[in-house]
Amino acid sequence: MDLIELLRIFILSVVQGITEWLPISSTGHMIIIEDILPLSSSAEFKEMFMVLVQLGSIMAVVVLYFTKLNPFSRKKTSQQRKDTWFLWFKVAFASIPAGAFGLILDDYMEEYFNKPIVVAIALIVYGVAFIYIERERNAKHAQVIGNLQDLSFADAFKIGCFQALSLIPGTSRSGSTIMGGLIIGAARPVATEFSFFLGIPVMFGASFKKLVKFGLDFTQAEFIYLIFGMIVAFIVSIIVIRFLMAYIRRNDFTGFGYYRIILGAIIILSSLFKRSF
Repeated sequence: MDLIELLRIFILSVVQGITEWLPISSTGHMIIIEDILPLSSSAEFKEMFMVLVQLGSIMAVVVLYFTKLNPFSRKKTSQQRKDTWFLWFKVAFASIPAGAFGLILDDYMEEYFNKPIVVAIALIVYGVAFIYIERERNAKHAQVIGNLQDLSFADAFKIGCFQALSLIPGTSRSGSTIMGGLIIGAARPVATEFSFFLGIPVMFGASFKKLVKFGLDFTQAEFIYLIFGMIVAFIVSIIVIRFLMAYIRRNDFTGFGYYRIILGAIIILSSLFKRSF
């Protein structure tokens, strides 16, 4: 086992755990980190690791929201258990667009759109959109969806359509779904929590697909890297999710919009600089 490679895995897992939940694009950050600290593992393992490390992140949501997501909890009333089942049905319904388009277009998008310039443009476009939505639309329109129970199946499906846009690298899955929630009038905590829950079937599905494609033929070192990365991503995600929920109760997403624009500009300048040499 290579300790330097383990350090690279640690850094990538920290970045993934942070950027998976903040609306700032994990892909954009991975491009920068991989340029600085490329993994020495095989291309196939690296591709699989980038997906499976997300299981650590999604388990953080399961742990933090276990009571809210558990329809069998004895602590809940009959109505609360019913509401929990309906929440899961809404998540399943909202997952249809991303699931359908993902099966058809995922490999194509990864091959032809997973390029620095595409990521940079998506970062900037969504950054501008976040600033516009927060400053213009939400400043003039009331938030009509104040809790998850108020979120209708039609609302959930609309957010799911926005999630399908995250197939374009650089858009950010959380960024797309949160933006969709804000546009339909959901309060920031509602849009953010529903984004978390939508990640559960999407990430489990993507991880299963990669496992089937890669198989279980790991070396001992690769298995250690994978488990270590998932644990790191889990711990970091716990911290980030708690931070984000506290942050949005006092602030909006404008700051993330500016951050996306700056990151997109950095990627473009970096690509131009490489071409010059």
